[in-house]
Amino acid sequence: MPVGGGLQPTDGVREALAVTLRGCDELIPQDDWVKKLAKSEQTGVPLRIKLGLDPTAPDIHIGHTVVLNKMRQLQDLGHQVIFLIGDFTSLIGDPSGRNSTRPPLTPEQIKANAETYYKQASLVLDPAKTEIRYNSEWSLPLGSMGMIQLAAKYTVARMMERNDFHQRFTAGTPISVHEFLYPLMQGYDSVALKADLELGGTDQKFNLLMGRHLQQEYGQEPQCILTMPLLEGLDGVEKMSKSKNNYIGITEEPNTMFAKVLSISDTLMWRWYTLLSFKSMAEIEALKKEVEGGSNPKDAKVMLAKEITARFHSAAAAEAAEQDFINRSKGGVPDQIPEVTLSGAPMGVAALLNAAGLVASNGEGNRLIDGGGVRIDSSVVSDKGLKLGAGVYVVQVGKRKFARVTLT
Repeated sequence: MPVGGGLQPTDGVREALAVTLRGCDELIPQDDWVKKLAKSEQTGVPLRIKLGLDPTAPDIHIGHTVVLNKMRQLQDLGHQVIFLIGDFTSLIGDPSGRNSTRPPLTPEQIKANAETYYKQASLVLDPAKTEIRYNSEWSLPLGSMGMIQLAAKYTVARMMERNDFHQRFTAGTPISVHEFLYPLMQGYDSVALKADLELGGTDQKFNLLMGRHLQQEYGQEPQCILTMPLLEGLDGVEKMSKSKNNYIGITEEPNTMFAKVLSISDTLMWRWYTLLSFKSMAEIEALKKEVEGGSNPKDAKVMLAKEITARFHSAAAAEAAEQDFINRSKGGVPDQIPEVTLSGAPMGVAALLNAAGLVASNGEGNRLIDGGGVRIDSSVVSDKGLKLGAGVYVVQVGKRKFARVTLT
């Protein structure tokens, strides 16, 4: 692949390109990115890598960290990453993928959510090497005259090529004029930050390309764009989503996080390694060959589960979660379980489960007993009419809920 005047890229540029392409959906245009990498290597000036996030209601799971992981990989190559909080654009509302106008957030909601987003992002990015910016910094001073001048740099016809606008227009669904401002303002962020590369999900492609267009309009070298795919959830089919209950929240307990990673299929594991692990592709390929050669895929999955758990908690928490999982798989009881004291003996099992906070209702407790999902002192309970007298019991619901109940 030639760089500039027909020169071949150096090993450093080739390595940086491989890191960039790892797991990505599209890199546009790749040749320009290679030239930027080569120029950065020759001059020693880091490239400016931008990720913009509107602080909508925090709903963070590991699927959201795929783009942040890519930022961290580029950060580790020595480039300058910019975590841009769209406090101004949140006042408009991103129409991407919407079939109706998105309600804008209040300044108070934006501030609270922005703080949460940055705190979560800092679990993946190196905070000491991350530039935090808010787009109100340059969007507010733009003023009405500047906004009109900006709007003159793009046509309505081009705007209507965007899928969601086109579909809504065809269906007769209202499109507010201010929604056209969103992609313009996101593109203007790239002008203000002099971005070399902007990252986003596949649904952000139109907005990312707007940045390239506006940078050219303002006489800048246009940014390249990198889109990352949506991560499949625990089921390996649907994208990770809280509504589909196939997610791992990044604030979940270490033991739960570890166990959920171990529950994914052997096939999905390699996809997750590519998008979520900080191991090099060479290390991952070596692991793959070991599994293909007969080693237990569970060992590779345990490594991934420990890496992800350690990232959002600590190495010690990941080790403890592994030990907890081993204990449970042997039918053992974890070392640390909640202690609950209840009065009212004798008490029915379902009522005890409910009072101990292990189920949401007596009805749910009875359903779990019917399904063989309740154990008391390691023995499966099959009788819904069983009443427990005064004493101390280790109660287990499903694989992961335990309590030591003192009943008086």
